[in-house]
Amino acid sequence: MKTERPCAWCRGDMPITARSDARTCSVRCRVAAHRAAKKRVFPLELTTRDRWVRRSSAKVPLTTVGKAASSTAPRTWGTYRNATESVAGVGTGFVLNGDGIVCIDLDHAIAADGSLKPWAEDIVSLAGETFIEVSASGEGLHIFGYADVRRGRRIRRDDGYAVEVYGDRRFIAVTGQRFREAPKTLADVSTLVDHLTA
Repeated sequence: MKTERPCAWCRGDMPITARSDARTCSVRCRVAAHRAAKKRVFPLELTTRDRWVRRSSAKVPLTTVGKAASSTAPRTWGTYRNATESVAGVGTGFVLNGDGIVCIDLDHAIAADGSLKPWAEDIVSLAGETFIEVSASGEGLHIFGYADVRRGRRIRRDDGYAVEVYGDRRFIAVTGQRFREAPKTLADVSTLVDHLTA
């Protein structure tokens, strides 16, 4: 018999005998998840803001107790510590609230061989020295930084790719898996945002 939730590490079925608060299906997966979590580092500019949520496997925001959260309802957000200690859902999320922290989401930026696709390489180069993480899919990137983004946008470019730029009323399903030793701090990415939205 299967449980409804998958293992947080391997995404396989949880054993029927698993405790209700268990997140992994085996000791091996628990150790692997713990080791991976120790490598995850978010910038202080994010961890000191009480705008953290949990997320479901379908990237739906949840409170730290597993109830529905919202990117527009601050009462459903929590601290970084509470979010990372919670066992609700399958991971964490960070809420953008218009205070100047933005996220540039590059879907399908990483090729099958692990290299960046040329269009994504150009964008990463323009981002400069700011925090960049690999997305939950393992194929995308989240570039965090500072800029004035009043309205989220999905930008389709002539060369076939799409980029999303968000600064308010949005939660980002974060991983903390830094891309290419990206800095553990946020920088001004206004020039990149202007380039993308021109």
